Amino acid sequence: MECQRCHQNEATVHYTQVVNGQKTEIHLCEKCAEHEGYMDFNDDSLSIHQLLTSMFPFDQNVSQQQSFQAQQTLKCDRCGTTYQQFRKMGKFGCSQCYASFESYLTPIFKRVHSGNTKHVGKIPKRVGGKLHKQRELEQLQEKLQQLIHDEAFEEAAQVRDEIRTLKEELNKGKDGDA
Repeated sequence: MECQRCHQNEATVHYTQVVNGQKTEIHLCEKCAEHEGYMDFNDDSLSIHQLLTSMFPFDQNVSQQQSFQAQQTLKCDRCGTTYQQFRKMGKFGCSQCYASFESYLTPIFKRVHSGNTKHVGKIPKRVGGKLHKQRELEQLQEKLQQLIHDEAFEEAAQVRDEIRTLKEELNKGKDGDA
């Protein structure tokens, strides 16, 4: 889409305004957007890293002592990237950094992935019935292990029964497909 002002450059700024139910859209290039006062593209503008770190503060669930220690001394044994450098750049130096900074990354992953520490993706509602049940089964099995670990045996028995029922439903679905 071309800029609506200069008609020469690609429009990269898309501004939508709704006033009294009336929607107005403006599509401008960076130069025209800055000239019109919609955006300021100087060196002080936010990078995507700064935007994400402001949305997901890294040290929210970490004690102040741990946070101080991380900022001062924690670094990757393989590449030497410090936690402070990681926070500033938003990039790891190597794959070992994940293990080195794990205790600080887990709370971030839990917030980003709705309570999980691994990305599980999305399943389309129309075609994902079986996949939804399989994912639910995995979650119940993890919950069962945690309950057993916590010695909450009565609740664990209920979860075990839910797992049995769900497995039976999944097996019925297999028989019906054939």
